[in-house]
Amino acid sequence: MASGNGSNLQAILDASAEGSLTDRARVVAVVSDRSDSRALARATEAGIASLHVGAEPDQDRTEYDRRLAEIVAGFEPDLVVLAGWMRILTTEFISRFADKIINLHPAKPGELAGTRAIERAWQEALAGERTETGVMVHRVPDEGVDTGPVLASETIPIELDDTLDVLTERIRRVEHRLLVDTIRALCAQPKEITA
Repeated sequence: MASGNGSNLQAILDASAEGSLTDRARVVAVVSDRSDSRALARATEAGIASLHVGAEPDQDRTEYDRRLAEIVAGFEPDLVVLAGWMRILTTEFISRFADKIINLHPAKPGELAGTRAIERAWQEALAGERTETGVMVHRVPDEGVDTGPVLASETIPIELDDTLDVLTERIRRVEHRLLVDTIRALCAQPKEITA
C-alpha cells in the first residue's frame, strides 16, 4: 500500500524480479489512496494489479477502512506492506490483518513519528539539535503512529554539509534495502500451523 512515488515499492518489485527477495514472496496487488500515485503506475508497468481506493464524499475513516479492508482481503495477503502509505489506519482495517501489517518509517524508533520525518530531522540538525536519524520497519498492531514493535532499524548520520535532498537520498537507499531485507526475513520464518 502506497500513497506517493512508490520508490520503496519499486525496490520490492526489483528484488522480486531479480530473485533476491525470496521465492516465497510475490506482490499480488498495489493499493493507493491517491489516483495520481506513481506507485500505481509502477505496479501496472510490472503487470501487477493496481487499485485506487479513494475516500468517498462524506465517508468517515472507519467506513473508508472497512471498505479498504474488504478490497485488500480479496487478495488474501500473508503480509500487508505500508510503503509510503500516508493515512493512519483504524482498528477497522488493522483487526482484519492482525500481525500481518508492517510499516516503513524514515526515523529511528521512538523519534519523529508521523509525516515529514526527514525534513524535521534535517531542520533539527541545522539547529544543532541532532546529528543522526534513521529508518525503521515495524509492525502495526494498533492505531499508534509509528509506535509498533520494531522489526529492523538502522541509524543514519546527518553530515554537516547535507542538503535536504542529499539526506533524503541517503535515507531512501537505506529504506529500500531495509524493507526488502525485512520482508525476506519474515518470509523465511516458518508458517504457524493451527489445529
